[in-house]
Amino acid sequence: MSAHVHVAPAPVGGRLLNAVSFVCGVLILSAFAVLALRFWGGLGAVTNLNDGYPWGIWVVGDVVIGSAFACGGFSVAMLVYIFNRGEYHPLVRPALLASLFGYSLAGAGVIFDLGRYWNFWHILWPGYASPNSVMFEVAACISLYILVMWLEFSPTFFEKFGWSNAQRKVGRAMFFLVGLGTVLPMMHQSSLGSMLIVFGTQLHPLWQTMALPAIYLISAITIGYAVVLFESCVAAAGYRRSIEMHLLTPLSKVMLGMLGLYLAIRFGDLVVRGAIATAFEPTLQAFMFWLESIAFVLPLWILGTPAKRANPANLFTGGAVLMIAGILLRVNSYLVGYQTGDGWSYFPSIPEMLVTFGMFAIEVLAYIVITRRFPVLPREDHAPAGQAA
Repeated sequence: MSAHVHVAPAPVGGRLLNAVSFVCGVLILSAFAVLALRFWGGLGAVTNLNDGYPWGIWVVGDVVIGSAFACGGFSVAMLVYIFNRGEYHPLVRPALLASLFGYSLAGAGVIFDLGRYWNFWHILWPGYASPNSVMFEVAACISLYILVMWLEFSPTFFEKFGWSNAQRKVGRAMFFLVGLGTVLPMMHQSSLGSMLIVFGTQLHPLWQTMALPAIYLISAITIGYAVVLFESCVAAAGYRRSIEMHLLTPLSKVMLGMLGLYLAIRFGDLVVRGAIATAFEPTLQAFMFWLESIAFVLPLWILGTPAKRANPANLFTGGAVLMIAGILLRVNSYLVGYQTGDGWSYFPSIPEMLVTFGMFAIEVLAYIVITRRFPVLPREDHAPAGQAA
């Protein structure tokens, strides 16, 4: 293995109060106001949920989509620690930070959507364990993975405060944490697909397949790389830093390889099952399927050549489009393709959307605070402190 010399991470510095943090603060306060009403008056006070659609945008957006967006940490960790690609090590901390908040808020978001939220502790109590339940596996894996990620990221805080002894102790256990941090998200991302299989005939044939665990897992890994591209480009622009093209360009090629595997499984499954014919029917589901498919294919064109991958604008655009594709896959399979019967419909209410926006705003604000005050991004002494994030 060739040695890789990396620049040590350092706080970016700069002001915490700016236009972005102000907007995030407003969105967060709005979300908290809605949640106060939700916990006081129940789900019916703020949501459009009904007996036909007991799950809405909070589950799909905050948990299913949010956890997929938070896969950058384990996707990059697999490259570095499992496939021995040490050159990507500078991307681990920022990717892990985004994953840490994404999963933590996904875990919190589950509570918002539970009718009897006061019983949430049951999933953590062995006496209530239901090992035959795919939903139990998702809940248990996410809960444990959140703990593992906080431990994985803890050296950043120890380094900031000079707690070298604690840092050494966690460092000795890091190989075990990395192993768990790879297995756990693979288990629950595939299980998010398995939950859809349980829907049976209520799920449209374009998404109902036994290949769903593989589709959800591979798409989550691919989206994880897309989020790293997107996040790195946004951080570079916001903090007035140089873009790490020597890392992002080869990483985009890895992402395209995973994307090719995903598309082969996705369309191969449709052809083998004979479900591809339903994509040409005049239905909303068919239209949304093609919109989803185009979004997955576009990055192959945007980043398909070495020259295109050497363009920072293409890296940003390709990552953003692939993130949109991931959103569409999960919205389509959990909401659009869910056919609960005549007489039922669902579209998220404004309060529901405010909570979802508020959750993502917490992630953005937390990312700004942590990267400005703690050693996450590689030191860049020649770059001025960012004026806006």
